[in-house]
Amino acid sequence: MDAVRGKFVTAQMRETFWQLVRFGVAGGLATVCYAIVYSPLAAFQITSEQVANVAGYLVAMLSGYVLHSKWSFRGHAASAKASMFKFFAVSLVSYGVNTFWVWLLTDDAMYAGSWWWPLIPIVFVTPLVTFALNRLWVFR
Repeated sequence: MDAVRGKFVTAQMRETFWQLVRFGVAGGLATVCYAIVYSPLAAFQITSEQVANVAGYLVAMLSGYVLHSKWSFRGHAASAKASMFKFFAVSLVSYGVNTFWVWLLTDDAMYAGSWWWPLIPIVFVTPLVTFALNRLWVFR
């Protein structure tokens, strides 16, 4: 019995690992889309950092849904309609977290840092939150 359970846990852990790798690649591409939109808008002061954040978020959300639903979490039983609503809810959490980073790191009342400072936690922290929510709730 322990041998069977050990193989199941190992297979489950292996699937989760590769799912995390696919999520990282797809999320990385969505984050690159975000950065491509956010960076010139904020760097050249075409608009405020927060408006640039909204524009980047919209592009990343749309590209992220396609990539994650078709590739990262492929083979999961979630229906397209149910997963779309849940994915949008998680993307709002992601937007809120990213908005917090932009506010904290660029606002004059806070750290008043450069436009690129929020990209660091946006790339390294926010994806961990969204992976957990997508794995446990959206595409289960």
